[in-house]
Amino acid sequence: MPENTAEATVLVEKKAGLAIVTLNRPKAMNALSMALRGSLKETIDQLESDPEIRVMIITGAGKAFTAGIDLKELGTKAGALKGDDVMGALGRFSGPVIGAINGVAITGGFELALGCDVLLASTAAKFADTHTRVGVLPGWGLSQRLSRAIGIYRAKELSLTGNFLSAEQAEQWGLVNRVVEPAELMPAAIALAQDMLSAVPEILVSYKQLINEGFADNFTAGMETEQRFFRDSNRQLKPEDVAQRRESIRARGQGQTNT
Repeated sequence: MPENTAEATVLVEKKAGLAIVTLNRPKAMNALSMALRGSLKETIDQLESDPEIRVMIITGAGKAFTAGIDLKELGTKAGALKGDDVMGALGRFSGPVIGAINGVAITGGFELALGCDVLLASTAAKFADTHTRVGVLPGWGLSQRLSRAIGIYRAKELSLTGNFLSAEQAEQWGLVNRVVEPAELMPAAIALAQDMLSAVPEILVSYKQLINEGFADNFTAGMETEQRFFRDSNRQLKPEDVAQRRESIRARGQGQTNT
């Protein structure tokens, strides 16, 4: 388990069956660097193997949930798109996962949020899918999960424009369960986790699995389609093109998050 130090990219707090996992790169808006992704995967896998942990909360340090894949790495030839399997680890966690969305959740960060079972958002939260503006296709399930969460037409609006979605609108569209003031986010998430922990342990796990498997009757085929498009697209991806787009996306996102 990653150590709880100021330098750790992932912090973990355990309390009575609950693990609070905090993405900890606040100065970089918790951008999902290779180091953070690797640490997050390791953390989730270790929590799944801990018999004492039955519910997990994921949140971000500072003002962002996560701004997504670290664009500085994506714009290099270091293979930032390769390797770790954060979403696979998240899918392997058998208990409920609560996303406490404290700030912006952008692209890969949006995908991470969609991988959770329940979403609570602070009034400061915003969501955006900027894949079309970065010039890459999703590989963590966004193309399939978002339309199932809010409907295909709303999903197309978000994904094909790259526009930001406020917490309040996300609640109206059914993306998040509810919106609370920033100071109330973690207390609300912990209270919800405690309600889940009061259920019969083995039924809690089985019921989550039952819901997921029933809902995903056609989901697997959709994910396979996404992976095929993702692989074909990334064969043609030029890191220098991504790097050139980085500043315009950052400037546009800053303007929208300040509104």
